Amino acid sequence: MAETVKRVLITGKNSYIGASFAEYVGKNYPDSFRIDAVSLRDGSFREMSFSEYDAVFHVAGIAHADVGTVTEEGRREYYRVNRDLAVETAAKAKTDGVGQFVYMSSMIIYGAAEHVTKRTIPCPSNFYGDSKWQGDQGVRELAGDGFQVAVLRPPMIYGKGSKGNYPMLAKMAAKLPVFPKVKNQRSMLYIENLCEFLRLLMEDGRGGVFFPQNKGTVSTSELVKEIARIHGHGIWVTSLLAPFVAVGKRLPGKAGNLCRKAFGSSYYDLDMSETGWNYETADWAESLKRTEGKTNEPFGVDYNSDS
Repeated sequence: MAETVKRVLITGKNSYIGASFAEYVGKNYPDSFRIDAVSLRDGSFREMSFSEYDAVFHVAGIAHADVGTVTEEGRREYYRVNRDLAVETAAKAKTDGVGQFVYMSSMIIYGAAEHVTKRTIPCPSNFYGDSKWQGDQGVRELAGDGFQVAVLRPPMIYGKGSKGNYPMLAKMAAKLPVFPKVKNQRSMLYIENLCEFLRLLMEDGRGGVFFPQNKGTVSTSELVKEIARIHGHGIWVTSLLAPFVAVGKRLPGKAGNLCRKAFGSSYYDLDMSETGWNYETADWAESLKRTEGKTNEPFGVDYNSDS
């Protein structure tokens, strides 16, 4: 019997996650997936049919907002893309007979919550988080009548070419002589582990809300120390600087926000991520080696646009 080929349309042609997933299945499961991608920027997707696809993977979106500098027009654009465009794309997928819609939400919808459990209610702390939360709710409302909607709320995603907080920490780890030792907990998700999770999810075809993450949490201090070790850079991680971090986290404005992002806790209960699937292709230490290019099998692509 011939192996079934999963036909997937990625909406958000040049997104980091979408491009990484296409590369991952192309390299590891070339006979099981056929991937196409479309940009949503010019609106031409409205004229095409999604009917030939088994799944639509929606990764188009605007992220990493500096909320203090965005204009009112910019705020409206976040809602237009992260909410309205997501719901429109999901509705089109449903109308065109696609069986599964996969939406990339975010842990950001929980706002300032440091420890997220199954009972934690989403409470975004800014318009970026709120736009993602409204998109999250909007696409799930379309589920039913043979249309499965899978929403992923991942923690910080990292990998070769990733954006966000990880590259900033990696630069500090490779250059700073000293770094604070702080006891915090962070959930993280390596890009290749996410790609394997997506493969299993699409092959299964189910809907629901999912919380993929690496096995185990990590502290910022442990992360920086390991990255420095990979680069052969000596760094002194000391608790003597912890009081300065405590003061920094209480500062108002951008400085305090950056300190809270770097040294605050942000983690899911591990049992929230149980699906019965083993999607960890690389453990924490190996994933950092691949991300920092210190292994023979680096993974990931460097894309800068998400739509």
